Amino acid sequence: MRRTPPRYTEPRPSGNRNPATGSAFKLSITTIALLGVIFLMGIGVGIGFTSTATFSPENVASREVIDRSAPNAEICAQFGASAVVTDMRVFLTLNPFNVYVTQPSMSPGCVLRRNNWAVLEQQKLVSQEQVRNCKNRMNTFGFTGTLEGTPAISCIYQNESAGNLFLNRPGAVGTAKEMDKF
Repeated sequence: MRRTPPRYTEPRPSGNRNPATGSAFKLSITTIALLGVIFLMGIGVGIGFTSTATFSPENVASREVIDRSAPNAEICAQFGASAVVTDMRVFLTLNPFNVYVTQPSMSPGCVLRRNNWAVLEQQKLVSQEQVRNCKNRMNTFGFTGTLEGTPAISCIYQNESAGNLFLNRPGAVGTAKEMDKF
């Protein structure tokens, strides 16, 4: 009895094919190195295009930019903290109830710690009565504009009711409590 040949025959390996891996595409070390360099260059160019850490006045991306922009930056760093001051007005109607807000204007400013008000008193920028009134309400002073010019000085209140939601995240490292009190 004669055997019939099988219907399916195994394909023969061609010259391009690596029988050990079964792959038709061979990667040499040079090709892998070249692809790695291109990949790393792409990451570097992508980071360069998407980086927002510019230090121009139009883009306030870091605390250092705010510190440098504060009026009397050295005095502010030594006796208080730099701040972004927002001036705006709110109009509230009761019948009908609506809230209207003006366009805010932003300017650099400084908040002095309570025990450093002598800086303003020595330059005769605040009177004893202003200091007494501000101290009685447990407030502090903040200003915009340079102290040598005509600064706008205000008795300001530290509002802690909202809290700092940036510091209360799980796993976030908080600041020391004495740094929060002015």
